[in-house]
Amino acid sequence: MAETIVPMTFDRIEQCVELYINVFNKEPWNETWTDRTAKERLMDLMHTPKSLGYLLYDNDALIGFIAGNSKQSYGGFTFYLAEFCISNQIQGKGYGSKLLLYLEGELKKRDISSLYLLTANGGLAEAFYLKNNYTINENRVVIKKNL
Repeated sequence: MAETIVPMTFDRIEQCVELYINVFNKEPWNETWTDRTAKERLMDLMHTPKSLGYLLYDNDALIGFIAGNSKQSYGGFTFYLAEFCISNQIQGKGYGSKLLLYLEGELKKRDISSLYLLTANGGLAEAFYLKNNYTINENRVVIKKNL
């Protein structure tokens, strides 16, 4: 395998949309993304100030991507990981950890001091982050209201 990691760019957005739909419309997420809604979400993210993302290729096939944006906080810059997906066929084989570690290295180069993300309680996604030395922040809670 010839794996490469490259910056996320607008000219590669269609590949990201296809992968996004293939990952998140299946187990365990079972979401209902369309081409239009997935593209709008990813384009919005890429237009966010201080956005940063990377694509993971195996030869010429996109197999994963990771993206978010940084914001100033009282203790320095914090990165908010908004999107992260790895092709269903290769999940559990170390590609996600490789891409996550790459992002962490890039964030350190930019003096970003912390990374936050949201994921589902329990399940494989939470286990993945815990395995990669992330911790559950006991000082925060996610609150929502359906309108």
